Amino acid sequence: MSPELVELALRKQRLQIRCAEQRTALVRHAEAFTPLMRGVDRVMDGVAWARNNAPILSGMAVFLLVVRPRFVLRWARRGWVGWQLVRRVRNLVS
Repeated sequence: MSPELVELALRKQRLQIRCAEQRTALVRHAEAFTPLMRGVDRVMDGVAWARNNAPILSGMAVFLLVVRPRFVLRWARRGWVGWQLVRRVRNLVS
């Protein structure tokens, strides 16, 4: 082998070792976000469940509207305000 090829192979090996060390460091630093990511996953699972069970949730909402209309309307108003807040924040971010 020529000396240039040996030097390139050694350089490649050093870069691979350095990349492996950087990946390990990144994983160590990302462990701090594990609880946050688990929470996000739980919220996403809840949203998926709600989408898959929309008829059940709609039936429960109608039942509550008949039984406790003030309670439902109060929470509907809060939900509407929250939704508007999310939309405005999303528009500001993008």
